[in-house]
This record gives sequence, C-alpha cells and structure tokens, in this order.
Amino acid sequence: MGKYFETFVPLLFSFSTGRAPICAVALALALLPACSKLSSEPVYGGLSMEGFNYTPYNLDRFVVRDKYGNTAGGGGDLMPGAGEGSLSCCYKLKGTDFTVDWEVYDMDARSGPYAPIEEIHKTTHVHLPPTKVTGEAGDVVLGLHFYPDDHIEFEFRHDLHGSRIDYSEVFGWLWNNYRKQAFPSNLDDAQAFRLTARIGADGWKKYRLTSVKDMKQYVYYTLIVNPQFDAYPAVQKILAETKGKPDAFGEAMQRLPPSVVNEIKHFCPQQAETNTREISKNG
Repeated sequence: MGKYFETFVPLLFSFSTGRAPICAVALALALLPACSKLSSEPVYGGLSMEGFNYTPYNLDRFVVRDKYGNTAGGGGDLMPGAGEGSLSCCYKLKGTDFTVDWEVYDMDARSGPYAPIEEIHKTTHVHLPPTKVTGEAGDVVLGLHFYPDDHIEFEFRHDLHGSRIDYSEVFGWLWNNYRKQAFPSNLDDAQAFRLTARIGADGWKKYRLTSVKDMKQYVYYTLIVNPQFDAYPAVQKILAETKGKPDAFGEAMQRLPPSVVNEIKHFCPQQAETNTREISKNG
C-alpha cells in the first residue's frame, strides 16, 4: 500500500483546481482492490502442530506446506489412535489450500523382528476455509486428524485433547474380557492391539463408526462371532437405522437376543445368496 500513497498523494496535491483531484482520487480507489488482494489470504502465525492418527498404521513425520513456501511439521512414530501430548512449535502458514506429505509404516509387514521397516509415503491436499483464530504465539494448536481413508482434517484448538477415535479403549476391553476368544494365542498384546486398530479402522471406512461403544461391538462381532456379521439382514437394518448416531449401533447390537447372535455366528452370506437365487428360480 505504501507505494501507492507515495505515488498518488503528491499527484493529488499537484492538481489544486478543476476536476483533476476527482480523477486522481477515482484512479487511486480503483487500484485499492488490487492492493488489498495481496493480504486477502488468511495468515496463521505462532502455530504449534499436533497429529491425531486414526489409521491402522504407525504415523511417522508429517509436513504441511502452503503455496507461499511456508512449512510446518510434526508427528513422530504415533501408533494407531495416538496423538495427544506431542507438540512442535512455532510455525506460520498462509492461505486456504495446503499439501500434507506424511509417512506411515506397518509393524506387522516386516519379515522378521530385525528386518528394516518400509515406510509408505502419502500426499494429501487439504482445503481450510478462512478461520478466526485467537491466542498468543505457541498457544494455538493446529491439529491434523489423519483418517483411515487417507483424508486429513485440520482443526484449531488450545489444548492437547480431542482425539476422535480411541482404539486403545476398545482393545483394553477386549483384552481384559475376551482375550482367548478374540485373539490367537500366538499374538502378544502389541500385535493384538494393532489387529484391533485394523478392524476398528475398517468399521470407520465402511460405516463411519467413531464412538468406543460402537467400535467395541464392531470389533467384537468381527473377531468372535462372524467376520461377515455385517452382511446379516438384521445387522444391515441396524446399521441403516443408526447411521450418524454415535453409540446407537453399539447399543442395538448389545440388545440382540442370543438366538439371533447364534444365527449370525453360523451365517454365510454366499450361501444365503445362493438360497435366494434358488428360491427365485423355483418360484
């Protein structure tokens, strides 16, 4: 803006009569929008960075880039469901469109305990509408929520809480109450946890389940009752009726009579489809 005033203020004073001042003012005003566009993009300064990992893999480092060359980083070996309590500071980002480069690795994909870990590189584009942010430098946390389908959501916050999916509580419940039924005997607790996270992530991808109560039932039925339980007609009805209602799926599954649970246990979707075709053909 300074260079425009340096140009037009002397011009305004050089024309003291007639219509020249009006023309000069009009020209100056016409150029003001072009000047304001230079600062139209939101700027977020003094940011701390925090990652929330909902993928079934360990999340290593991540780097956020804007189109102006600013970068911000965080992460560092976050296990599935982890993220609270680890921060890096202080960064500046500008604009509404960002690119996130991030890496994950699968602990169970190694051929042996001493084999190298192969990291998987991912790139995700994130659009963040202009957001009003309050707080001193270092107080504002930009949380990155990494979801199982590889999309990322940004969230400004002022604390270290706010994880949206908790695999650890689901695992703890299964490990303490159904260890022998749910997990093969050759799995240690870390491997069993990662298995729980993989199934929980699958429940999010298929049905957007996020609450602990919903995920407990989803993982329980997958591991103990029938891995294809969600194809059973009564369960499909429950999924449809409880869509978008946290805890409702879990509560409905807990209310299923033992006779229905037994039917689900022996249910085979392929056989049911074959029987339906036969009935249709003979009918």
